[in-house]
Amino acid sequence: MYLTDEEKRMLYEDKREIVRKSMKILITLGEIYGAERLLKINNAHSPGVSYRVTGDAGLNFVKDASKEGCFKVPTTLNTIGIDSENWEKMYFAKDFALKQIEILDAYRKMGGISTYTCTPYLVGNIPMMGEHIAWGESSAVAYANSVLGARTNREGGPTVLAAAITGRVPEYGYHFDRNRQGKFLFNIDVKLKTNRDFAILGYFAGKIAGKEVPVFEGIKNQPKLYDLMSLSAALASSGAVALFHIIGITPEALTNERVIGNQKSIKFGYKEYNEVLKKFSVEGEIGLVVIGCPHCTINEFAKIAEFLSGKKVKSDFWVLSSRQVKILADKMGYTKIIEKAGAQIICDTCPVLAPTSPKGYRTLVTNSAKLAHYAPGLWNLKTGLLEIEDCVKTAIKGYWSDKK
Repeated sequence: MYLTDEEKRMLYEDKREIVRKSMKILITLGEIYGAERLLKINNAHSPGVSYRVTGDAGLNFVKDASKEGCFKVPTTLNTIGIDSENWEKMYFAKDFALKQIEILDAYRKMGGISTYTCTPYLVGNIPMMGEHIAWGESSAVAYANSVLGARTNREGGPTVLAAAITGRVPEYGYHFDRNRQGKFLFNIDVKLKTNRDFAILGYFAGKIAGKEVPVFEGIKNQPKLYDLMSLSAALASSGAVALFHIIGITPEALTNERVIGNQKSIKFGYKEYNEVLKKFSVEGEIGLVVIGCPHCTINEFAKIAEFLSGKKVKSDFWVLSSRQVKILADKMGYTKIIEKAGAQIICDTCPVLAPTSPKGYRTLVTNSAKLAHYAPGLWNLKTGLLEIEDCVKTAIKGYWSDKK
C-alpha cells in the first residue's frame, strides 16, 4: 500500500502506541479489501459506543486508547445503552450504567462529540456530497451515502476509532464510483405517503438486495426527511444495504442510466406491501409503544404532541430522541404535552442498544421497521408495524386491532 510521508511517520515514528496501532488496523483492513492507498477524511461517526455492544473487551480497548489517543477529525458518537442524564429513572441497572459512563468518559477524553444518536445528520454532522468519511451505524451509513451523497463503507467501532485518530480510511468499496452503481432495480407501483410506507418498501427491498445497491424508480412524490430515514433503517436491517438510489430524487441518481442502466425491474405493489405488513402483525393488549428508531425529528415530535394533546396513555409509550432535538422539543412546548399525557421521552438510547427492560413487556408496536425486525430477537416481543398516528392511538387505548 502506498503511504505518504505523514502516514509513514504515524505508522513508524509516532511516539503514541495508539497512533501506530490505528495505522496498522487501517492498513490491514485495506490490504484485505485490496486498497492501494489511504484517503483523508474530514469527519467520523463512531458506532460501538454502547456497553451492550462493546462489553468489557471494548470498554478496556477504548480506555487504553484514551490514555494517548486524540481524535484528529470531528467525531460524533452513536446511540448508547442508557439515557445518560436519567438512567436511574429508566430502570437501567447501576453496574451497566456505570460501565457505560466509563466508555463515554474515554471517548470524551479523546475529543468525541457527545451526540449519542443514530441521526448525526440531525445534530450538525452533515457531510457534503462526494466527501470521504468514516461512519458506522447502519441506518446512518445508508442515509449518508444515499441521501447526502457522501462516501463511506459500513465501518465498525475499532475502524472508526482508528480513522478518527489518524484522519484516514483505506480506499475501497463505496469510496469508488464503480462500486456505487445499482444492482437491483425496483419499480414502485404503490403510492408511498408515510414513513411506514417507506419502511415497508425498505424491508422488502433489503431482503432481496442483501449487501448490494438497490435502485428505486416510480417514486413520484418528494419524500420527507423522516421518510428517507425510515427507508435507510429498514434497508440496513432486513439486508445490509449501505447505499441506495431513488431515480430523480437522491443526488447521484438523476437518471436510470447514471446508476443502473437497462435492467429488468422487480415490482413492489400492494401484494408485496401487504406481505411485509403481515409479518409484523399483533393484536390485543399492547405493553409498549415506541417511536424514534431512528431518533425522532422535530417534526415527528410535533405530530406526537398533536395526537397526544389532552389525552392520557394506558400503554407504556417511549419517544426516542437525541438530546439536541429534545431541547428543541422543550422550547416548542412539545415535551410538556407528551409528558403530561404520560409518555416518556428517552434520550441517547433505543431498545436495540439498551439492556432488556425489567418490566417484562410481551408486545410492542412501532412505526420503525428496524425496531420491529430486531425486537423479537433482542427482547422476545411480538411486534406490530403501524403508522405514527396509530401508534399514538394504541398507547392511548392500551390495545390495537386492525379490524375496522
